[in-house]
Amino acid sequence: MKIPPEEAYSFDDVLLIPNYSDVLPNDVNISTRLTKNLTLNIPIVSAAMDTVTEARVSISMAREGGIGFIHRNMSVKSQVREVNKVKKSESGMIIDPVTIHPDQRAHEVLDLMEQLCISGVPVIKGAKLIGIVTNRDLRFETDLEKRVSEVMTKENLITVSEGITLEESKKLSNAGRTG
Repeated sequence: MKIPPEEAYSFDDVLLIPNYSDVLPNDVNISTRLTKNLTLNIPIVSAAMDTVTEARVSISMAREGGIGFIHRNMSVKSQVREVNKVKKSESGMIIDPVTIHPDQRAHEVLDLMEQLCISGVPVIKGAKLIGIVTNRDLRFETDLEKRVSEVMTKENLITVSEGITLEESKKLSNAGRTG
């Protein structure tokens, strides 16, 4: 229903009465155009308020087909960091992940994970994945001068090919879980 420009409605003006319908839920299109070139799958947008939307909410909104506007009540540097978190978390998969080298020190990885608000970093040598360092690997480590190669998880790494769905990825991850 298109509302004529001279009319406007609020939530209190509309009442939906539950009733039988011949329209099947799968036949309903609730998408909306946010801009000329941007269509949302669901008409849900989160407010650009500091108590509402930062990267975490924006990521959740995007995964459900909506959009979150990150507020500007922070430094430009912080805004950029929040936007980068959202961009790197596209579709539940991390696109272009931050990586580290096996010769780096444990304290460098901890600093990086804290700075980027991430819990793990792939370890590469050349273009080859050789391990991963996570919060779990470093939780009880007392010598933060150790090289990453000494503290990383090297065995039983679960990797997937590009193009895998999020559902398939979750199944593989859960199947390989060691506790």
